Amino acid sequence: MKAKVDPDLCTGCELCVGLCPEVFRMEDGKAVAASPVPAAHEAACKDAAAQCPVEAIKLEP
Repeated sequence: MKAKVDPDLCTGCELCVGLCPEVFRMEDGKAVAASPVPAAHEAACKDAAAQCPVEAIKLEP
């Protein structure tokens, strides 16, 4: 799975970092994602994407 964060949508709330720090980190006030997502963290990554308040996280197979 691949994860991408749209920097134009991201508000820097850090929710994704709190839910899945193994994939998401903050850079210049915006979230960025490690890709590909490690298999062990796919569920947490999906949860972070689902909870993103601005739907900035996109997941691809």
